[in-house]
Amino acid sequence: MTALAREQLKLARRASSGRSADTVSGEATVHVLHGRVRLNGDGHSWDGTPGDLLTVPSARHSLSALEDSVVLLTVVKTLS
Repeated sequence: MTALAREQLKLARRASSGRSADTVSGEATVHVLHGRVRLNGDGHSWDGTPGDLLTVPSARHSLSALEDSVVLLTVVKTLS
């Protein structure tokens, strides 16, 4: 997320409107706010540190805290 914010700020400064936007997608994401975590799933693993946004795979997965951590889990809820 930190890298995305930096990129959007750079694009906004170049744009005549002074604005820029991007859609952050994924049915489920983990935004690392504090600490270090590891997301495992689908035969891969991803380490996250503050500012990272990890996309949760649709396959069976797990999240481990490598140290005391705070994360924000965001999921898409569909109405049926």
